[in-house]
Amino acid sequence: MKLLFSKLPRAQSLTGTVLCLCLFLWNGAALGADGRYAYEKAEMGLPVRVTLYAPDEGAARAAADRAFARVEALNAVFSDYDSDSELSRLSDTAGSGRAAAVGPELWHVLEFAQRVAALSKGGFDISVGPVVNLWRVARRKHELPKPERLLEARARVGYQGIELDPAARTALLRKPRMRLDAGGIAKGYAMEEALQVLRALGLPRAMVAGGGDMALGEAPPGESGWRIEVSSLDAGGAPAPRFLRLANCSVATSGDLYQRLEIEGKRYSHIVDPRTGIGLTDHSLVTVVAARGIEADALSKVVAVLGPVEGLPLLESFPGVAAYVVRAPEDRVEEHFSARWKTLEP
Repeated sequence: MKLLFSKLPRAQSLTGTVLCLCLFLWNGAALGADGRYAYEKAEMGLPVRVTLYAPDEGAARAAADRAFARVEALNAVFSDYDSDSELSRLSDTAGSGRAAAVGPELWHVLEFAQRVAALSKGGFDISVGPVVNLWRVARRKHELPKPERLLEARARVGYQGIELDPAARTALLRKPRMRLDAGGIAKGYAMEEALQVLRALGLPRAMVAGGGDMALGEAPPGESGWRIEVSSLDAGGAPAPRFLRLANCSVATSGDLYQRLEIEGKRYSHIVDPRTGIGLTDHSLVTVVAARGIEADALSKVVAVLGPVEGLPLLESFPGVAAYVVRAPEDRVEEHFSARWKTLEP
């Protein structure tokens, strides 16, 4: 997925799905006299880009700093790398029989994650941490997880072992050594929250992007929307990229284009099927457009795991959500569209 500004010639590539933002910038300086400004900072383990329209550079810089601060604060809630994050501290209670009080941001994400887990019958599962950790090691060592380690890790996965108490706003993790992983949902939520900061500061013409997740505000001046390029596969016979103009929505793309493990000619995605504990092997990219970042992020993983035949109909229960899938199982390139996708294309 790429974001393009046709009047500006320079491009910057982001980790994950490519987001080409053709911008003139020098250390976050103003992009000409039209009031467009862009800033980039490492947050949540990836480059986060804030692009906004503001009356002057001082206002733009101050607003961008506030947006980055919001992402940083949410990383302190959701990081599974930080042993002191709220998510990690909740994971540490697993199997103790003790319900833990949960803050508003983590509660919001847990509640939505459990809803999607139930709808997808485990195709999305925030308790997938134990097997995700195995695959992180596998990519680093360039070897598949040992079957016995995988079996043990899978025994600690299962959204049914998470009990949420809405009245007390507590979470109880019933299985010993469960580990929660919000990587498939929290980035989209964080990008949208950063955009909300900019809106609250009176700067609604803005975009926040990190990895494969984007939150888009009102369109740039004189435009109907932000011009988005939806990337295609790195496979022979893959279709050309597709283009959209979008505003006031969120976009997420999930797939194995950049993060994967290849062993003996077989390609394993960093996206793991929680039901099997195995990285996906169908070589796919799933792009979801939704009103909220939390929806776009999580639902792109659902369609990736379930596949288009089962996953796309599930999206119809979410108002306004649209999705596009391009995949190459067994070297056969396929395209799939949700019912609402065609309404987005010019």
